[in-house]
Amino acid sequence: MKKSALFTALALTTALTSTPLLADEQRAGEARAAIQEFAKSLQGELGAAMKAGGPTQAIEVCNTRAPEIAADMSKQKGMNIARTSLKTRNAKNKPDAWEQKVLESFEQRKAAGEDVAKIDHFEVVTNDGKQEFRYMKAIPTGEVCLKCHGTEIDPAVIGKLDGLYPQDTARGFKQGDIRGAFTIRQSM
Repeated sequence: MKKSALFTALALTTALTSTPLLADEQRAGEARAAIQEFAKSLQGELGAAMKAGGPTQAIEVCNTRAPEIAADMSKQKGMNIARTSLKTRNAKNKPDAWEQKVLESFEQRKAAGEDVAKIDHFEVVTNDGKQEFRYMKAIPTGEVCLKCHGTEIDPAVIGKLDGLYPQDTARGFKQGDIRGAFTIRQSM
């Protein structure tokens, strides 16, 4: 009888302490799905723009459509979806302190040999006295990204970038670098 009570108490304790972990894992799964949907939508529009008018037209999509897609998806999913980087193109996408720390840890993980495409992080943080679920997923720099983010950028593209993003620091990337990250905030 005593063994049964002990096992019941242990099982209850384990269930109570693991429930928040399971809830966080579930939120992370939802965040991953939202990021995948956002990335697919953005990549579709960028790909169409590249075919229609090359990198200068794709820059227009990044400038106007990316924030719209993120805002629409944020409303739809009930979470704030955005992009950030250690080297931002748009000053509005500058990382907050938490994002900065996570981006720096992503760079360390990449340096340790982790596959950039698989790097992500989530945790629950307290912000202004309220709990918030935070999630970030690294964005690998692909070959097509180099047309606007690489080291050898066409002068017409540079002119367009300089006109739209006077504080642009998102250049000089190589294929496989961490271009930045998708980032999610969700109130709890």
